[in-house]
Amino acid sequence: MAKDVETAGENSSKDYHDPPPAPLIDTEELTKWSFYRAVIAEFIATLLFLYVTVLTVIGYKVQFDPAKNLVDSQCGGVGTLGIAWAFGGMIFVLVYCTAGISGGHINPAVTFGLFLGRKVSLVRALLYMVAQCLGAICGCGLVKAFQKHYYDHYGGGANTLADGFNMGTGLGAEIIGTFVLVYTVFSATDPKRNARDSYVPVLAPLPIGFAVFMVHLATIPITGTGINPARSFGAAVIYNQDKAWDDQWIFWVGPLIGAAIAAFYHQYILRAGAIKALGSFRSHT
Repeated sequence: MAKDVETAGENSSKDYHDPPPAPLIDTEELTKWSFYRAVIAEFIATLLFLYVTVLTVIGYKVQFDPAKNLVDSQCGGVGTLGIAWAFGGMIFVLVYCTAGISGGHINPAVTFGLFLGRKVSLVRALLYMVAQCLGAICGCGLVKAFQKHYYDHYGGGANTLADGFNMGTGLGAEIIGTFVLVYTVFSATDPKRNARDSYVPVLAPLPIGFAVFMVHLATIPITGTGINPARSFGAAVIYNQDKAWDDQWIFWVGPLIGAAIAAFYHQYILRAGAIKALGSFRSHT
């Protein structure tokens, strides 16, 4: 295997090629069916994601409810570990299913991070985010339609800041949790890694799903784990209670900041984007 040399002007020694940056505004995408197919894939994937995960959260709360006098109720439900597996497992499945169509974002924070990293255009990023939010609303709507009493009684799977934690703690949890996720997305889909390890494209959904699982284990007790503005927004819209709306800003500001930091860290520090740009500038002057 040839040694990788990343110095500007020596691209011939590379055994991989970075794709060109996505255009900032690419209106030509709006004329392609593949673009709308990708938007639909993001909508359906987010709908399925919210449907399964919110049902899991509500099911756990039903089983854990001491008022129901269930035998060994604390051991009979899926527990926090099961909820984390539900979120991580669904992301693994859905990224695997949709990666070849839309990239498998299923999260406005991921889309935002990839936009900042020049992986997707502004047009695609905006429509992905709209599709993801609408899919989340519809997914939570289906849960409420099938289990209205349980949905309303057990909080609708809405993200709120837990008692005993201040807003700074909640915001920090969302920033760091989203950083872990988006950093994993960049690393798992890095063309440099893909060129060296042919099995990575097949396994890319696995570390992404596992990152979601691990972050949920850490932050469920604090915020219920957002790290996905569409997930938090969809649940808040359908549940529609003051607490969910009062804390909603945490689940947008935190993930977007975390995604931006992850994009900067991967592109401009790990991949030395700033140094490459400077070298390219000097070579043309």
